[in-house]
Amino acid sequence: MPGILPYLVCSALYLALAQGLRFHWLQTGERAPGLGGRLALLPVLPLLLHGWLLWTEILQGPDIFLGVGTSVSLILWLTAGIYWAGNLVYGVQGPLLLVLAITGALMWLPLALPPPRPLAHTELAAFRAHLLISLLAYSLLTVAAVQALLMALMERRLHGAVLPSPLRALPPLLTMERLLFRILLLGFILLTLTLGSGMLFSEEVFGRPLRFSHKVVFSIAAWGIFALLLAGRRIYGWRGRVALRWTLAGFLALVLAYTGSKFVLEVLLHR
Repeated sequence: MPGILPYLVCSALYLALAQGLRFHWLQTGERAPGLGGRLALLPVLPLLLHGWLLWTEILQGPDIFLGVGTSVSLILWLTAGIYWAGNLVYGVQGPLLLVLAITGALMWLPLALPPPRPLAHTELAAFRAHLLISLLAYSLLTVAAVQALLMALMERRLHGAVLPSPLRALPPLLTMERLLFRILLLGFILLTLTLGSGMLFSEEVFGRPLRFSHKVVFSIAAWGIFALLLAGRRIYGWRGRVALRWTLAGFLALVLAYTGSKFVLEVLLHR
């Protein structure tokens, strides 16, 4: 297991980068600044270091160790990487600042929480594919939740006080909304594949249908919420606060399904 120093360096890089980009925005005074040229490469260093830390924590020999701390850290790393890639495409740094700051603050969880136990059946290709798809789904839907929170803050601030600098660096609400539903659609497809591969994996390994555990029930509830939201958008044109509330409700169900169950088992029950 890596010592505390690499975590300290990586966290400091994330937080310093977020603060530095905020200062850069304030100095330039641009409406919606992105990271162009050499600045676009700045997040690569903490992302690479964070990725190496996750690699050494999760992959130990032939086994895979994935507990609540490493799971949250991995999802944050993927989320930061998605926002960094999104900055390269859309040229907007506002959400990236927030995600870099959150990742820098919470990447300590693998050290703070009890060490995880090795996962069973990691030698099976079907399980590894299921695990990869599920992590990508959770990461994209985390991005959608962050997007929804930013939109909710923008909507409230527009009716009152002056927007803080990170929010003023965001695109218009309509653009954010279109991007939100694109992310939701892709995340929903991956979540569907996660549930489907989980059912197939259960049949292949245990020879019985998927059992309706706490995790499965909340995962299906999240899938139903996102399906209803996308259908409402398609049929009734749902948008604004309705879309934001359904997005956050679906994300909360996912948190309860995966991280919540792991937290209870590993931290509270020490199992």
